[in-house]
Amino acid sequence: MQRYFVPASSWDTDRLCITGQDAHHISHVMRCKPGDEVICSHPDGKAAACKITEIKENEVILLVMQWLDRDAELPIAVTIAQGLPKADKMELILQKGTELGASAFIPFKAQRSVVKWDDKKMAKKMDRFAKIVKEASEQSHRNKIPKLHEQMNINQLILESKSYDICIFAYEEEAKVANFNSFSTIVKKMNKGQRMLVCIGPEGGFTTEEVQLLKKNGFFPVRLGPRILRTETAAMYVLAGISYQFEE
Repeated sequence: MQRYFVPASSWDTDRLCITGQDAHHISHVMRCKPGDEVICSHPDGKAAACKITEIKENEVILLVMQWLDRDAELPIAVTIAQGLPKADKMELILQKGTELGASAFIPFKAQRSVVKWDDKKMAKKMDRFAKIVKEASEQSHRNKIPKLHEQMNINQLILESKSYDICIFAYEEEAKVANFNSFSTIVKKMNKGQRMLVCIGPEGGFTTEEVQLLKKNGFFPVRLGPRILRTETAAMYVLAGISYQFEE
C-alpha cells in the first residue's frame, strides 16, 4: 500500500487532505479512485490506513480507517555526518541511509571535499536532497522522515555533537593496526533510545588535523571491518550493523 507523509496542518481528527505533488501522484500516477486506500503518516510518527473519499483538481480527501502500530524506526537514533563527496554520491547515501534507518543527515565540508557549493547551489541541492529522503521514507515505510541539516563545517559539527550520547568517526587507519577500536564493541555498549553521531570522511578520508580535532572533542575513531570502504559505502555498513544488533 502506497505511503504518504502528510503535514500536521492537513489533519482534522479522522479526516485529512493531501495537496501538492502527493495529490498529483495519487490521482495521476497511481490513478487512485474514491474507495482506494493508502497509508498516511503524521509528523509525530503515527500512521493510519486511510480511504480516499474524494479526488479534486489539486487535493485528495481521505478518511482514517485504522491507526497502525507498526514501528519501522531504528531503536537507536543514528545521525550520519557525511563529508561532501563528488558527483551524485550524496544522493545515494541519503537514499540508502534512509532505507536503512538513519534518523538524520548532516552534510559537512571536510578539508578533502572536492565539491564547492555556493549558497544558491546549496539551496537547490537541499531541495533535491529533501525530496530524495521523503521518497525513500515512503518507499521503505518509515514512520518518520529523517531530518536533513544544513551544510556544516567541522567546527559546527563538533558543536552539534555535544547533544549525542556517543560520537564516532570512520578512520581507515584503524583498519591497519592491531589494537583497533571495534565498531561492534561500541554498538554493543549502547542502549535503545540513545543517540549516535557517525562522522564519515569524503574521498581521501580525513586529514591528520581533522583526526586530532575530532579525537580531542570526544569522537572515537573506529574500524569498519578489515577492508577500506568507499565513502558512499560506510554509512550503509554502520546502519546495517546497528540494525542487525538491535532488530534481528
